[in-house]
Amino acid sequence: MKVMSYIVNFFIYTILGFVLMGVGIGLFSLTTKFSERELIREGNMAVALKLWGKGIGLAIVIYGAWSNSVSLLDAVLWGAIGIITQILVYLALEYIFTPKTNLAKKVEEGNLAVGFSLFAISIIVGLIVAGSMSY
Repeated sequence: MKVMSYIVNFFIYTILGFVLMGVGIGLFSLTTKFSERELIREGNMAVALKLWGKGIGLAIVIYGAWSNSVSLLDAVLWGAIGIITQILVYLALEYIFTPKTNLAKKVEEGNLAVGFSLFAISIIVGLIVAGSMSY
């Protein structure tokens, strides 16, 4: 019977992980005034890098939350904290550290340097947040 419990837990955590990813990507999309889906369909690599860097960073956070949590609720709370942290870091970059440069506009215009920078920053933030999730 224990094996069945492990399998059920696996599926619960997996489904919740994908739900958190969906929520996170959806919330990340709200930080821009343009349709990321549409621009990616048009081939805007900078937008794709920005969005999926956040996705990878969030997946790292979810991995950290799942690995270090003591319960399902604990895991979901840490996953939510990771989403919020990544959004706050992006907003800080956009409005505090680069106030004279509209990063979203640069990405929308297809600036690969900005898109890749945001990609890398999102992964860095994900690693730091995931590494900080310890008891």
